[in-house]
This record gives sequence, C-alpha cells and structure tokens, in this order.
Amino acid sequence: MGWRHYVFLIALSGAVTLALTPLVRAWSMRRGLVDVGGGRKVHMGAISRLGGVAMFVGFAVAMTTEYVGERWYGWGGTMVKADGPFLGVVFGLVIIFVTGVLDDVFTLRPAVKLAGQLAAAGVAIWLGLRVDFFGNPFGGGLFALGVIGIPVTLLWIVGFTNVINLIDGLDGLAAGVTAIAVTSFLVLVHQQNQLVAAALACALIGCCLGFLRYNFNPASIFMGDSGSMFLGFALAAISLLGVMKSVAAITLVVPLLVIGVPIFDTASAIIRRIRHNRPIQDADRGHIHHRLLDRGFNQRQTVLIIYMWSIALAVGGYAMRFAPGFIKFSAFFILALLSGLMASWLGLFDVIHAHTDEE
Repeated sequence: MGWRHYVFLIALSGAVTLALTPLVRAWSMRRGLVDVGGGRKVHMGAISRLGGVAMFVGFAVAMTTEYVGERWYGWGGTMVKADGPFLGVVFGLVIIFVTGVLDDVFTLRPAVKLAGQLAAAGVAIWLGLRVDFFGNPFGGGLFALGVIGIPVTLLWIVGFTNVINLIDGLDGLAAGVTAIAVTSFLVLVHQQNQLVAAALACALIGCCLGFLRYNFNPASIFMGDSGSMFLGFALAAISLLGVMKSVAAITLVVPLLVIGVPIFDTASAIIRRIRHNRPIQDADRGHIHHRLLDRGFNQRQTVLIIYMWSIALAVGGYAMRFAPGFIKFSAFFILALLSGLMASWLGLFDVIHAHTDEE
C-alpha cells in the first residue's frame, strides 16, 4: 500500500463526507436537531449538530471499499487477514458512534454517555486491542504490563475519546486538530508497515477534511458528540494498532504529544477545578479556545493558532520517535516548557465562573 493508495482513500472518504454533509444538515434542521447559541457557546442562532453522521459514513465507505478491494480485486493490504484487535476497533467504533448519535438526539446523562464509552472500549479490549508492553526509557528491554494492560488500555481509549470531545468548542477545531494528529500517525504507521492502521488513518483524514468544508468558521453544521467521540476513539485505535506496536522507549509519549493540545486543555481544566474546589465535571469558559477569544483573537485566528500549536507538537512527536535518547527527552521537556508558558500566558489554571450550558 503506497502513497497513491493513501490519497485515494483520503479522497474517497472526503468526497463522501463532503456530499453527505449538506443532506444531513438539511434533515437535522427539519427535525429540530440543532445546537442553539448562548452561554459558553460562541455561535449565534441554531445550527445542526449531527455532522458526525456524515463523517462516520464517509469513513465507513472508505474502509469498506478497502476491504472489498483487498478481498476481490487484489489490492495490497492486510485488512482481509485482520485479527481480533481490528474487529475490536470496528465494533468499538460502531458502539461509540451510536452512543454519540443518541446523545445528540436525546441528550444523555453524563453517566450514560460514559457507560457507552466504557462499553466501546471494553469490546475492543475483549477482542484483543490493548497495550501489552512499553519500552524501558532508562535502558534496553521492555516492561510487560500483563493484566495491568487492560485498565491502562481502557484509560487510554476513554481518555482519547473525551479529550477530542472536550476541545470541540469552536468551528473547525476538533476536525482540524484530529486531521493534524492522524496525519502524523499515518507517517509513523506507514514507516512501521502497519497497513490496517494506515487505512484507518487515511479514512479518518478524509472525513475530517471533507467535513471542514462546512464546519470551518462560519460553520453551517457541527459534528456533535457523534463526531467528536468517534474521532477520539478512532485516534486511540490507530495509535494502539500502529504507533504503539513499536518497542521504542518513547512509544507511549509520541501519541500523547501528537494530541498534546487537547490533552493539555483537559488536564488544565481538571487542575483548575481542583485548585478552586469545584467539581471536575463542572463546565466553565476556561478552555484554551475561550482564553484566546478573551485575548482578542477572533474565531478563525484562535483556531489557526491552535492548529499551529498542534502541528508543532506533531512534528516534535515525529522527531522524537527517531532521535537519539538524550535529544528526544530534551525535546520533550522543551515542548512541555513552551506549552507551560503558553498556559501561563493564557491563565489556564485561573478560575472561571461556571456555566451550565453544554459545549
């Protein structure tokens, strides 16, 4: 599977998403499945919140085409021979997508939504998708996780799912950050010849790019939880199927660095609420994108700043994957320091009055 094949999958997923999004938007507007502005939300008026449906279908069409091509037309690849972990990804994606759609339509309670995330991750783990080991950063060899790998993988998948969900607060933000992160993953898994993970990455890139045509500011449709949780789960799956297959000591760090902005945003929100004796689940207007808006940047400028920050971290993650030991750890601490200075400048750890509105 070469780069021309990757471009085909990206284009197919993008084209299907591009064509389907206006249809989903029109249908959801007629049904009243919209997100109304106000409170913490920066948009005005009523906007469709079911864009994740178009994204998921675009992704599914590309993956189904890849399977059919390998099965009956001799395409190079390994999907037809994929084992339990890949099936775990497939079933997990379906469960997380259905959970997101139900939340977009009926507004599920947080506990119910978390149960859906745990079910999706649990099925994937049961079918073999898990972290079994990681490299020793202080010398050769591996740390075998054994049974501990199950809760580690559960935390990994649910964590990825929620950080993308939480950063989905501005037009084009979640889709763009995901596209940047998964492009970095694609380069890494291609170099490791992880072809199933590469196909998943291409399909994910395509649906993000196709959706951005309608979701970049001024957005005419939002992805909703059906989109953001699907993107987060897919990112976790690609990292576990591909990037985490390496025995390098830095393996665990690379995916975390590549999606460093949403992780940093989530971590700062948790720290901020703990410091000020607020429940962790309380919503506030203290996320990175809110702080940049309060600094005087408009929506497009804010999203582009976060894109550039994400690109810097993705490039850093890729470089660390292949750099000598001392350089990779030095680079990690430099990137962490710069991100910390950015957090300090934005006041990410300062208290913000809560709002009860959803994202």
